[in-house]
Amino acid sequence: MRVSDQPDLVISRDDTCDICLTGVTESECDKYPAKQHARRVATKLGAGGGLLYLAGKASVNWGDSDQPRPFRQRRYFYYLSGVDEADCYLTYDIRNDRLTLYIPNFSLHHAVWMGPTLTADEARQRYDVDRVRYYDALQGDLVSWVDRYNKDGPVYILHSAQAPDIPTEGLWLDDESLLPAMDAARGVKDEYEIRMIREANRISGLAHRKVLENIHRISNEREIEGLFLGTCVSQGAKNQAYEIIAGSGPNAAVLHYVKNNEPLSGRQLVCLDAGAEWNCYASDVTRTIPLGRDWPSKYAKDIYALVEEMQEECIRRVRQGVRFRELYELAHAIAIKGLQRLGILNDGSVEEIRQSGASSIFFPHGLGHHVGLEVHDVSERPITASSSGNGQPQSEFVPEMSTPLLQEGMVITIEPGVYFNKLALENARTLSLAKYINFEQAERYIPVGGVRIEDDLLVTRTGYENLTTAPKGEAMWEIIRRFEMS
Repeated sequence: MRVSDQPDLVISRDDTCDICLTGVTESECDKYPAKQHARRVATKLGAGGGLLYLAGKASVNWGDSDQPRPFRQRRYFYYLSGVDEADCYLTYDIRNDRLTLYIPNFSLHHAVWMGPTLTADEARQRYDVDRVRYYDALQGDLVSWVDRYNKDGPVYILHSAQAPDIPTEGLWLDDESLLPAMDAARGVKDEYEIRMIREANRISGLAHRKVLENIHRISNEREIEGLFLGTCVSQGAKNQAYEIIAGSGPNAAVLHYVKNNEPLSGRQLVCLDAGAEWNCYASDVTRTIPLGRDWPSKYAKDIYALVEEMQEECIRRVRQGVRFRELYELAHAIAIKGLQRLGILNDGSVEEIRQSGASSIFFPHGLGHHVGLEVHDVSERPITASSSGNGQPQSEFVPEMSTPLLQEGMVITIEPGVYFNKLALENARTLSLAKYINFEQAERYIPVGGVRIEDDLLVTRTGYENLTTAPKGEAMWEIIRRFEMS
C-alpha cells in the first residue's frame, strides 16, 4: 500500500515508519519478461521439478553456399528468453526457479568479420535471466543437473530431435509435455507482449496509410510492396510478419498471392495483406483498396460493403467468454444473406446453404486466428472449429461445446472475405451445392477478384481494443480522395 492510496491516513510524530526507496532503470523496466514466462510454462506443466531445455536457432548457410540464411529466432526459445541472437541455449530449473542463458563463446574471426558476439555482462544487463554462461559450460552444467535432480524430474524438450548431448545413461527425457504447455502459456498475452503487438500495428498502420496516399501514382503491384516495406524499415521494423500480399483484380481472389508483379491498369481493387513485425511480435492487417480514377464499379462497392458488414458485426461481439465459433457462423450467415440479395446465391435457408458448403466457395477460410510471436500464433486449442490448428482451414466442424472461449488478454484477428475465384467457381459447377449458386451472376464479379478486411483485436473483459490503426472504410476513401486531388 502506498501512502498516496490513503488520503485520510494521518501519520503522527511518534509513529515508526520503514521507508524503502528502490530505483529501477528504464532498461530494467523494459526487459522481456522471460522469467515470468518460464514460471507460467512450469505452472502449465504442473511440475514441481525438472529442467526445461531449449536450443535457439543456429547460424546456417544456404545449401552449397557461403552466404547465411536470414536469421529468424525459434519462437518457443524467444518466449522463454527474449533473446534474438543466434547459437544460444536456455535451461530453466523448475525446482530452483533458475533461468540460465548460454551464449556463444567469443570468436575473434566472428568479431573481425561480423562484429563481436554478445558478452556475458551485456547479456546479464539486457535479459531477464538468473545466470549467463558461455556455451563451453553447457554440457558440464547439464551433467551436473542430471546427476543431482534427474531422478526426481525429467529434462523437458520440445522435440526428440532437440535432445541435449549428455554422456550419461538412463537419461529421463520428456518430449511430449513441454510443447502443449508452452502453447497454452502463449495463448494469453501479458502487458509487455501487447505493447509489442501494438507497436507492430502502429508501424503497419503508417505503411498502409503511405500506400493509400500514393495509390494514384502506383502502376504495379510491386510498387505497393516496395512502398509498404520501405516505410516499415524506415520505422525500424526490418522484418515482416509474413510475405506481403498485394493482389489486384483476379489476383485478389488468390488467398496467399505473393508474386506481386502485375500491372494495376484496368483493375478495380487491390487486396493488401501486410503486417510488420516488432521485436519478434507480429501484426496482421488487410485492407482492400479501390483503384483507378473512376471509382470502383457497383459490383466492387457491393462486395466491399458486404465484407465490411461481416467484419463490423463480428468485431462488436468480441469479448471475454464468447465462443469464436459463434462469430464464424455469424460471418457466414451475413455473407449468405448478402450474396442472396445480390442474386449470387439462390433461395434457401441460411442453415441449408451453410451446410451444403455453397457459402464456402465465396468465403473459403476461417474468420481469424491468434496473433503473437507467430502471425498464426499457437494456443492450447484452436480458436475456431474451422481451423486444423496449423492455420489451415478445414470444412469439418468439431462439437460446439468443445470449441474454446475467448479469454481476456488474447490477441485475435477478425478477417472475413468474399472472393470470386474462377477456378473455384468452375469446380463448384460439378458439385451438389451448385444448385444454390447463380453462376451467371457470380461470374460478373470475377473482375472484382476479392475483398478482405482484417484487424487485430485485444480481447478484454467487457469487450475489445482494436490494435489496428490502418485506415479502412470511409477513412480510407477520404485519404484516397484527398491525395487524388493533391
